[in-house]
Amino acid sequence: MFSKILVANRGEIAVRIIRACRELGIHTVAVYSEADKDALHAELADEAICIGPARSSDSYLNVQQILSAAIVTKAEAIHPGFGFLSENARFAAMCEEMNVVFIGPKSKTIDDMGNKINARKLMREAGVPVVPGSPGVIHDVEEAVQIADEVGFPIMLKAAAGGGGKGIRKVYNKEDLPHHFSSAQQEAKAAFGDDSMYIEKIVYPARHIEIQILADNFGHVIHLGERDCSLQRNNQKVMEESPSVVIDEQKRQEIGMTAVKAAQAVDYCNAGTIEFLMDEKGNFYFMEMNTRIQVEHPITEMVTGVDIVKKQLEIASDQELTIEQKDVQFNGHAIECRINAENPSFNFAPSPGKIENLLLPAGGMGIRVESAMYSGYTIPPYYDSMIAKVIAYADTRLGALMKMQRALSELVTEGIVTNAEFQLDLISHPKVLSGDYNTAFLQEEFLPNWTPED
Repeated sequence: MFSKILVANRGEIAVRIIRACRELGIHTVAVYSEADKDALHAELADEAICIGPARSSDSYLNVQQILSAAIVTKAEAIHPGFGFLSENARFAAMCEEMNVVFIGPKSKTIDDMGNKINARKLMREAGVPVVPGSPGVIHDVEEAVQIADEVGFPIMLKAAAGGGGKGIRKVYNKEDLPHHFSSAQQEAKAAFGDDSMYIEKIVYPARHIEIQILADNFGHVIHLGERDCSLQRNNQKVMEESPSVVIDEQKRQEIGMTAVKAAQAVDYCNAGTIEFLMDEKGNFYFMEMNTRIQVEHPITEMVTGVDIVKKQLEIASDQELTIEQKDVQFNGHAIECRINAENPSFNFAPSPGKIENLLLPAGGMGIRVESAMYSGYTIPPYYDSMIAKVIAYADTRLGALMKMQRALSELVTEGIVTNAEFQLDLISHPKVLSGDYNTAFLQEEFLPNWTPED
């Protein structure tokens, strides 16, 4: 096992990694921007180094500064968390060249799966069902129109290097395609430095089902079941749960082993997630692979008892997986709500500022909060608005939902506005309570009829 690692991230995921390291006796190095000098992750780590100004491009995306910090502190490995450099193949390759372990898959794997067009090709070759769409890069609007006609409207325009909902557009007819193609390209270029686009047939409404996998350096690959991430706004997940109410044991094994096959096809190592869309008939299609830890990993940990971050560290230190597929047991139900510093009453506008008073839900069994907040902390305006994740676990789905309602009702963040009330209204909706929802529900049914409280 490592004696010291550098955590190349911030916020709640940096805190989560640091805590896992502390439990394993691993010393940690935090990096922070000037805006994060008072951040919790910098306080909790054994060492902390400022790597630049507030802007992400000058700090958390500054490869040279992060690698320099690792060398100066003699860190043996770097954990990238999620976001920032977590799926940057060049950064992973540079770590490899400098003999610093990148806690994640090989740079080639990140490169192979990071380009969505290439990933679709690899999955087709491996016999994994893929959403119908373009075979490769679409070079211009004329080609996009031709392929869209062949696939059939509605279609989804997607950035080949995309992620996080960037460079994605739904197109319902030929007339709207030129405008959406141009705007998606521009957004992709700005976000990823790559404006390559492709087309997928829209599987809609659907269930967004993702499978957590673990793979070691000895050829062992297992899955840890599914997460249902169908409640989304603007292609961003809002609430997730495990297991899914629409997945029975037979389907779980089918889709789980398909994810294992997908991971094996790209020689995957470490933790990763295979994302699928499942139509109303139960047919599922590969959408993409996330070559990193996921925001929603805690709900899988709660229902399986497997600490995914610790497994990442063990695998990266060249240890063999100690669990086989037959050892993975699924117990109870877990739900996660993402708490963002945003104002739902004003189109979810960001709401940074100082937290004057903080009360996190607690008490009883099955409540878990992942956060880097504390009373007196000022949330900076420069980064993602997610400030906490509230996780509720119980023996039954209804028990988990009721526990989440109680937890959200207790959450206090005086000084800033959050989406906690919005989340409470969402999980209290009859269709969410019954599990009768899909990827269309939040955007097309819940939001148009939702009225915020005064």
